[in-house]
Amino acid sequence: MTTDSLEPATATPEEAQEELIDEFGFFDDWDDRYSYLIDLGRKLPELPDAYRRDEFKLKGCQSQVWLAGEKRGDRLHFHAISDAAIVSGIIAVLLRVYSDRTPGEIVETEPDFIAQIGLDSHLSPTRKNGLSAMLGAIKGRAQAELEAAAG
Repeated sequence: MTTDSLEPATATPEEAQEELIDEFGFFDDWDDRYSYLIDLGRKLPELPDAYRRDEFKLKGCQSQVWLAGEKRGDRLHFHAISDAAIVSGIIAVLLRVYSDRTPGEIVETEPDFIAQIGLDSHLSPTRKNGLSAMLGAIKGRAQAELEAAAG
């Protein structure tokens, strides 16, 4: 397992999703999966103060979530954190799949792992809305990069 690093250790987003599915598969019940998700969130790097501004705060999330993407070469790197432990865990798994990928990879990658690990059926409606808002922001940033590159 690559739980010590939040940077993608795999070549493709699909491989990152498979790793997450395997990792969550080790746990038999959702209490253990929630604990694991919270542990992943605790490992998120501290959000730089430059991104703790209202312009980076996501709308549509019950808790406070800051999310910012920056271009690093041909890839997008995302910084994100939440004031809620479970939401930080959700951020951690999203970043494993989507951060440090090309905009094309981000736009094309469907978050299949969410259903396969059961996250979609174990989140409250407000957390599902937040998850959707985070995915929308990540994919929206990538789409904007693709459109800018196309001129």
